[in-house]
Amino acid sequence: MMTRHGLLVAIGFIAALAPLTAGCETIKGPKPQGVVERFLPKPPGVTLTPWVTDLEAPWSLIFLPDGRALVSERPGRIRLIRDGVLASRAYANFMSGEGRRLNLFARGEGGLMGLAAHPDFPKAPFIYAMYTYRDGRGVWNRVIRLRDLGDRARFDKLIIGDIPGAHFHNGGRIAFGPDGMLYVATGEIFERRMAQDLAALGGKILRMTPDGDIPPDNPYPGSPIYSLGHRNPQGLAWHPRTGDLFASEHGPSGEVGFGAYDEVNVIRKGGNYGWPLVVGAPGRPGFIDPLIAWPEEAVPPSGMTFHQGDLFLATLRAQALIRIRLATGADGYRVQAIERWFARDPHEGVLGRLRDAVEGPDGRLYILTNNRDGRGWARPGDDKIYRVEIDG
Repeated sequence: MMTRHGLLVAIGFIAALAPLTAGCETIKGPKPQGVVERFLPKPPGVTLTPWVTDLEAPWSLIFLPDGRALVSERPGRIRLIRDGVLASRAYANFMSGEGRRLNLFARGEGGLMGLAAHPDFPKAPFIYAMYTYRDGRGVWNRVIRLRDLGDRARFDKLIIGDIPGAHFHNGGRIAFGPDGMLYVATGEIFERRMAQDLAALGGKILRMTPDGDIPPDNPYPGSPIYSLGHRNPQGLAWHPRTGDLFASEHGPSGEVGFGAYDEVNVIRKGGNYGWPLVVGAPGRPGFIDPLIAWPEEAVPPSGMTFHQGDLFLATLRAQALIRIRLATGADGYRVQAIERWFARDPHEGVLGRLRDAVEGPDGRLYILTNNRDGRGWARPGDDKIYRVEIDG
């Protein structure tokens, strides 16, 4: 996975960080944005319509250029949607038949997560999926490629494996960028130092070709690592005008003595986003501060997309679809406004937990609910995909 030169670079980098990671406290910085958030349980000019119902813990939604859509369910199914109708038979089932050989581990936050379609689909008829699995060595994550067969799919090849996995903090979002490369968001599985370790794939954003090869212009030779210092990134989206990659990330939940500090980051090649050394925006050399941080209340954010020029972010505990208005200039991005749609306050939303936000081919926005019962899974039939239409 990593060349000898890349490994030596990584070892030197880790050695330089050792004094920082050994027994130090996480530095807390302020939130970088200066706006007051608005709560809009019924956002004006917005029509909300159930599009697909009877889902179980949906995680990722993608639209295919031929009019079909696919949604992953974390227990281990990819479901096919055609003309707004959910097919009764799974497009791919990781829990039965051929799928059993994939060793799905659907516990806690683990299971079937992100989906992506090959950028040349259907000429290249491939669907990509990230999921948690277990073997004799423990729990891991991997990305595989499926071959589309119309109403179903079959396994094609392994793209990348041996990504650290666990019950929690698996990351899980995958997406193709404007450069045609596959980006993979990975979590640090509650092993904080892993996020700063260039010899480990957890706590990173990875970048590779559609066949799983390492691009020669990656920042660390022979390594798929594109950025580091992430805790549990779950959203990837590219700005429609600048082409910059944005990522959402969960902040701490008490393991460093405090919580909150969820983030939205602008991802730079080779950038270090600080976890577990810094959170918020302390302006420390060597680390890139987030564009947005929430130090007061845990959000945490998941899937996101740009729509009508704004960034829309699905959130879990906050139970809101967050709309972020941005201005761009010579000095980068400036946050102009933050609105929490379908939310009454920081703790209660109209729709419950939201896992993904996707722009559809019809120019509308689609959001996935991800509600759970006491065992950690959605009640059968409880989760939905909503269509969001914005006037103007």
